[in-house]
Amino acid sequence: MDSIHKLLQDVRAGAVSIDEAECALRQAPFQDIGFANVDTHRQLRQGATEVIYGEGKTAPQIAEIVRTLQSAGQPHVLITRLDADKADAVVANGIQLEYHSDARVGIVGGRPEASTEGYVLVASAGTSDMPVAEEAALTSEMLGCRTVRAYDVGVAGLHRTLARLDDIMGAAAIVAVAGMEGALASVLGGMANCPVIAVPTSVGYGAAFGGVAALLSMLNSCASGVTVVNIDNGFGAAYTAAMICKG
Repeated sequence: MDSIHKLLQDVRAGAVSIDEAECALRQAPFQDIGFANVDTHRQLRQGATEVIYGEGKTAPQIAEIVRTLQSAGQPHVLITRLDADKADAVVANGIQLEYHSDARVGIVGGRPEASTEGYVLVASAGTSDMPVAEEAALTSEMLGCRTVRAYDVGVAGLHRTLARLDDIMGAAAIVAVAGMEGALASVLGGMANCPVIAVPTSVGYGAAFGGVAALLSMLNSCASGVTVVNIDNGFGAAYTAAMICKG
């Protein structure tokens, strides 16, 4: 933080303009902790804090990144793709963790208060899609958005979808999570007056091809306003939905 202190001194002295200082703050800094360059100014630059992708990292690495973020003033930390054994190991490394096994998500420091008037609706077609949907819902909450869940509302029983029509019509953005044929995104896209971010899941029988069938179906949606993220990418969908919701 010494560089920031000097930058502020230069602004006070008139050597650096406010616009130049703002630009510098948006571009830096990060903290080099040897195995990672931790982005400590992502909130300032992008409006959303750094998120830790847990898969492929060791528990000590995750714990050290968390400590670095917290020491830089980030109280709430989201860890995605975190399995149960690694979550236990992170706790053993001195990190207090709220773990959600269904979504494979860890939360440090609790969830922030929602700061949006509108809300993100996370809808899943079936119960089997819920792990990806929960990753999306928790991500949305960690990004400060009011979040409404509508689970098991797939088109195999369209009356279940229609029962949530008020939630669908009132949303600022919708995350539609579906495997099998991925039809839920098109149905919601035809009802809602907001963007729909479609998430194909790797749920389904052999011809589902691990989510590829749903992915192609969503990419070929005839409903306007539907965009598609990668298979099982609840995090990416929720991040986009949160950006829309927060304006």
